[in-house]
Amino acid sequence: MTVSTPVYRWRRLRGSDRFAECVRVFLALGGIVLWCVISHQFAVAIPAMLGVIACALAETEDHWRNRLATLLVTMACFAIAAFAIEWLLPYPAIFAASLPIATFLLVMLGAVSGRYATIAGATLILSIYTMIGADQHGAHTLSLWREPLLLLAGAAWYGVLSLAWSVLSPQQAIRHSLARLFETLADGLDGKAALFAPLPGVDREALQLALAMQNEQVVTALNDTRLVLIDRIGTRRPRGATAARLQLYFMAQDIHERISSSHYPYDALAEAFFHSDVLFRCEHLLRLEAGHCRRRAETLRLRLPLDDDAQAAAALADVRASVDALRDQRQPPAAHLLRALDGLLRNMAAIRKQLAGDSRVAMPVEDDDSALQDPSPRSLIDAWSRIRLQLTASSRRFRHALRLAIALLVGYGVLHLVHPQNGYWILLSTLFICQPSYDATRRRLLQRVAGTMLGVVIGWAVLQLLPFGPAQLLLVVITGVGFFAARQRSYALATAAITLFVVLCFNQLGSGYDVMWPRLLDTLIGAGIAAMVTYFILPDWQGRQLHQVMADTVQTDARYLVQIIAQYASGKRDDLPYRIARRDAHNADATLSGTLASMLREPGRHRQGSEPLLRFLTAAHRLLGHLSALGAHRQMIASPVALEAVVQAGDVTIAALDRLAGALATHTPVTPFGDSTAFFKTLESHDVDDEIATLVIGQLALVLMLHDQLGELGVAMQNPD
Repeated sequence: MTVSTPVYRWRRLRGSDRFAECVRVFLALGGIVLWCVISHQFAVAIPAMLGVIACALAETEDHWRNRLATLLVTMACFAIAAFAIEWLLPYPAIFAASLPIATFLLVMLGAVSGRYATIAGATLILSIYTMIGADQHGAHTLSLWREPLLLLAGAAWYGVLSLAWSVLSPQQAIRHSLARLFETLADGLDGKAALFAPLPGVDREALQLALAMQNEQVVTALNDTRLVLIDRIGTRRPRGATAARLQLYFMAQDIHERISSSHYPYDALAEAFFHSDVLFRCEHLLRLEAGHCRRRAETLRLRLPLDDDAQAAAALADVRASVDALRDQRQPPAAHLLRALDGLLRNMAAIRKQLAGDSRVAMPVEDDDSALQDPSPRSLIDAWSRIRLQLTASSRRFRHALRLAIALLVGYGVLHLVHPQNGYWILLSTLFICQPSYDATRRRLLQRVAGTMLGVVIGWAVLQLLPFGPAQLLLVVITGVGFFAARQRSYALATAAITLFVVLCFNQLGSGYDVMWPRLLDTLIGAGIAAMVTYFILPDWQGRQLHQVMADTVQTDARYLVQIIAQYASGKRDDLPYRIARRDAHNADATLSGTLASMLREPGRHRQGSEPLLRFLTAAHRLLGHLSALGAHRQMIASPVALEAVVQAGDVTIAALDRLAGALATHTPVTPFGDSTAFFKTLESHDVDDEIATLVIGQLALVLMLHDQLGELGVAMQNPD
């Protein structure tokens, strides 16, 4: 099938991440508009369509059974919020006292799980939609129950469509999640390939930093896919298509571990093999494997068969021949360099084999091994304990809940001082802009203001060209769909779309021009309130928690190494404890990169020196790379002497990492390990005649070298002068 055929273009459109949601929103909004046109009651369309938007924002990628339960919880939260707002709004004092309490409770409800966090956020949005609806001209003449019921009717209408879609397409969410995962793996392989170019002037430090940042996206995609699979599998034994998707997930985990592997410093490899073609061939093979990952992602989206890549097989044979030629030279490279090439070759061969479908090594065989850790609360007591643990000033969620509650209370006071009519958009802007971190709030503020200004300008032009008529009704639906199509990729465009949506909706009631200026003014006021609250009330400056994040990164690396060393004694097994330790290590590495990225965009006096921070991130990612190499090459060591040396070296390294984590957490000087090379040479001299054991000991020596470097950087950040 060629890319120019209409069938292929339709498959591409249908396979996009946003297509299903946009179709559901189109059907929901279109159905409401059609009903209003037939009944000539467009006044009821605005609350109904706002209910659709709120329910769509509360949607999670669940199986239809879980989606039904989620929908019922969502509708219950929506009903309580809508009726409470409608009844309390005429009493400003009581409403002002209730607003921050309800906001705080809803944000803290998100501590239970990501699903409840999504529902709580959508409930806050629907609450403000209820205020906006009750604030319109003539709203006081309606019964108290009419506005909430219209909102709930729109939400229920979308919920029914979403539930039906989930029943008809049960595997779509898994396929899309896996496709995103393989796309991020492809980016990781390309980033890794760039490190192998043996060219003068290559800044590998910058490339490794970019790879560490990109690893955060892979970790996020892995976590998202795991949650989707847990939702589909539950406590049942996976069967059919779900079992096949689970195998792909385990394959992706194994490929990620191999991509993350680092067998030797890349600068040293480039210098040692500058006059050889082996690194060029490695780079070429990695890029071919990246292309294969992208094709697999495309086949998952388009539901097409995957063809094998003969080029990758030939490229792998070329790399193997090049390594053999180096070994057969009259003066071959040093043994440790050849071991690094052999390890790299085994990794690339394993990736090639799995992508080609020739290996099931990544799929655990036993039921216990294939279990996924379910993060959902097991009982009401468990849910409450999660909330209770967050009820402390050191909790990021607690601080955000308190800030948002105060921000909405201030916004409620300001709207009464400025202009009560349409003033509730101040609260809506504050809610969308106020984020848990300064960096996220700053970016959302700029995007929200820019998008609102763009939407107002486009709205004015549209009303000039199309004062009224059926074309505007079509634009109402299109702009609503456009908001959901753009909200994950460009929040500014999404804001412009929803602003135009609001202008067109109110124009059906004859007040399109009247809402433009209040919409823009309220956005600016809400943005100012969100910025002030984020900056002055329990600000979440990343630098304050940086050393704890660094310590957690090293600590999870130590726990990962514990699981790795144990499997050199018992044999390779991708059981649940090993996969949890591996995931925790990569999650901590992703958290470190995200924390540093956020901190470097904070005001100057709140961030530490950027150079040692970035060097720490690079060194920490290299350390995880050496551990990943050990994880990728796990196998039982038969020789008792060799195994004893490996266990001894592992224990020493784990203890050193534990001490480093403690020193980073307490801001105390780190005791350097010293001459790790001499220590490990002593171990190797104890008749360790085992290739795998020698590789392990060499990797642990590199880990201890990075241990000392991380310790020095930790001290440098404590004393920047």
